[in-house]
Amino acid sequence: MQTILVCDDDKEIVEAIEIYLQQEGYHILKAYDGEEALEILKENEVHLLIMDVMMPRLDGIRATLKIREESSIPIIILSAKTEDADKILGLNIGADDYVEKPFNPLELVARVKSQLRRYTQLGNAAESSASVYTVGGLSINDDLKEVTVDGEVVKLTPIEYNILLLLVKNQGKVFSINQIYESIWNEDAIGADNTVAVHIRHIREKIEINPKEPRYLKVVWGVGYKIDKN
Repeated sequence: MQTILVCDDDKEIVEAIEIYLQQEGYHILKAYDGEEALEILKENEVHLLIMDVMMPRLDGIRATLKIREESSIPIIILSAKTEDADKILGLNIGADDYVEKPFNPLELVARVKSQLRRYTQLGNAAESSASVYTVGGLSINDDLKEVTVDGEVVKLTPIEYNILLLLVKNQGKVFSINQIYESIWNEDAIGADNTVAVHIRHIREKIEINPKEPRYLKVVWGVGYKIDKN
């Protein structure tokens, strides 16, 4: 049984999420601020975290930063519509997805399933011969789920890894934002622009010497993105 940690200072929201996720067969742990969430993560095996942005003691943004120092578990940020900057910041520092409050519980459940599916696939290394994709100094070993740039290991979140792998495996092919979103999230690309753009920017910051003049991850204006070598 997979375990999900729900962290929000609004106990009614936590209880509502718990009801819907328990119906899907998940084991639920609950926290009401970032500090409590960190303690629970230390003592339990957690497969996914749902975390509110605005909380006492330690907010969701700072908690995500701390978690990403040691873990790559999927993190879904809960954020009010008026907190767009927080949503973008959350994605920038390593959250995998966000859901706006007030939210449709069924949408949240769908996003949870999608994130867990990708995380599970990422954790299961292939048993066949090594699958290594190389573009210049950029290399992905898909068996080890390891990315290196000029020999240095680069740490990516599961979403970032899957986006980069998609582009590297199709070197030179241009993917639109919608194509990237539908390939990685496995759902219709509705309002996908910000989500994809933030992850692309984050990948660039990790694999490029100068993200403003990328060697690998390039934009084709008005069309989309591609991986190519100068």
